[in-house]
Amino acid sequence: MAALTGAALLLASLLALAAIASGNTEGDILYSQRLAWKDPNNVLQSWDPTLVNPCTWFHVTCNNVNSVIRVDLGNAGLSGALVPGLGRMVNLQYLELFGNNISGPIPATLGNLTRLVSLDLYDNRLTGAIPASLGNIGTLRFLRLHGNKLAGGILSSLGRLTKLQTLELQENMLTGTVPLEVLSLVLLGDLTELNVAKNSLAGTVKSSKPRVATVIQDTLKTTRLHAEQH
Repeated sequence: MAALTGAALLLASLLALAAIASGNTEGDILYSQRLAWKDPNNVLQSWDPTLVNPCTWFHVTCNNVNSVIRVDLGNAGLSGALVPGLGRMVNLQYLELFGNNISGPIPATLGNLTRLVSLDLYDNRLTGAIPASLGNIGTLRFLRLHGNKLAGGILSSLGRLTKLQTLELQENMLTGTVPLEVLSLVLLGDLTELNVAKNSLAGTVKSSKPRVATVIQDTLKTTRLHAEQH
């Protein structure tokens, strides 16, 4: 009995140390992000790297083991780039950075966030391509990247996001066509909102409301969308 009690205490201690280490790592990552941003409204003033973990910081939510699961900084007046280290916050479920002036590319490392449910980077100044690695986030339900300056094509890897409910890519500079793998999510997956309007695509769709089968079936036959571009 004493041996079991000792083992239980050891396990609890190890778990506590792991939680502290995780909190410190995540705090370091978020603080590096703070340094990479301009913050004229001082919304990140509470992001103090000397604390044990970031769970007491404003705009940060943690789980019961003090690991970050949400970062909520929509419409915060932030500018600057996203740091690749964000991809090491393995328990992150919501990354809400919409309505800022964030620029530069979307880090490919965000594809490592395999528990992410919502990635909202819309209405910023992001450039470059949509990373193919985002197709690795099998838990993703909401991907909203509209209102940026993203270029290149919509990659077929996004078709692996079978739990995706909303995909909003409108008002960028995307080219090419919408891959069949992505279109098939409307018929075979959970996707109920697909919006790729106001790009430079060879055939675009303003939006697909729940199960607009006639439009999507025609598209699957012709590999193009014959809906309005604007």
